[in-house]
Amino acid sequence: MTRTVKMRLKLLMGFLNALRMEPTTTANDPMIVDKNTIESTPMTILDASSYQLHDLDSIELPPTLIEIDLTANRLNKLDSRISNLSNLKKLSFRQNLFNDAGVEPISHWTGISGLEELVFRDNQLKIIPDVSIFKNLLVFDVSFNEISSMSGLSKASTTLKELYVSKNEVAKIEEIEHFHELQILELGSNKLRVMENMQNLTKLQELWLGRNRIKSINLCGLKCIKKLSLQSNRLTSMKGLEECTSLVELYLSHNGITKMEGLSTLVNLKVLDVSSNKLAAIEDIEKLTCLEDLWFNDNQLASLDGISEAVSGFREKLTTIYLEHNPCAKSSDYLTTLKQIFPNIEQIDSEVFA
Repeated sequence: MTRTVKMRLKLLMGFLNALRMEPTTTANDPMIVDKNTIESTPMTILDASSYQLHDLDSIELPPTLIEIDLTANRLNKLDSRISNLSNLKKLSFRQNLFNDAGVEPISHWTGISGLEELVFRDNQLKIIPDVSIFKNLLVFDVSFNEISSMSGLSKASTTLKELYVSKNEVAKIEEIEHFHELQILELGSNKLRVMENMQNLTKLQELWLGRNRIKSINLCGLKCIKKLSLQSNRLTSMKGLEECTSLVELYLSHNGITKMEGLSTLVNLKVLDVSSNKLAAIEDIEKLTCLEDLWFNDNQLASLDGISEAVSGFREKLTTIYLEHNPCAKSSDYLTTLKQIFPNIEQIDSEVFA
């Protein structure tokens, strides 16, 4: 029995005792509760998610805790006992009812300054909390709030590796220049118009900027990115990708792109999604010898004529292709032709082959 399960069982026992009930078990029950064993085992993980808790008054917080998950409750105030858990590394308040005043005390909790992961995803925050006290912070998540500015991030530790600020009201990329160790940046579903201030993120591997208002691609000279998403923006051109030769996955669907270009240098690309654009031809990808997935559905490709030459570099490598909702997909020999072009194809549109 894992320590996480034991802690959840211990919580359950506490709730049952509060109702003057005792948990029932059988001799053959694999989840049988040995209360003495639970009491003697140091608890390091507390998973109190989805209990609809309004506070933590009924929950014991032993000093041995390393991780606390309080996802999906009704909390709006921090329990000061958490500030004394000096071993704590991970703390999640995801999907609760915290506002700015409710989280403010955490900026003074020196007792947990060694925290490495802090999650306030899906609450009611309007500003980014002050996390300057956490000198070893690796993961910080304030997605799905009402934050309008990245102001305050300049105080965050340079150790940060993952930053999530998606589904907010952010209009400008700023105060991230010092994050030299950052590997994942998630800013999807905001109000961004310009890709900027990322030139110092020389270790960035994943950049997620879907559902914004970006009109042109500017990777600020970064060549390290492996996954890039610019889906559902206002792009009309692919220019700006040429030097990002580390790219493995590229997502550009739901834009207004009219021409495939700047792709020939992306020789490590395995996944390319250009669906739902205004493309009339498949081009500039014949050198992408690693390509496995090509999403080209919902465009304006009239015919499959000449496609063999356009995909010559990865004909045998490709396993998945989407071309539905193009004029060419109405051809009677559509599937037959694609199977001939791609001998190892496993999926064409929604049809999967054994």
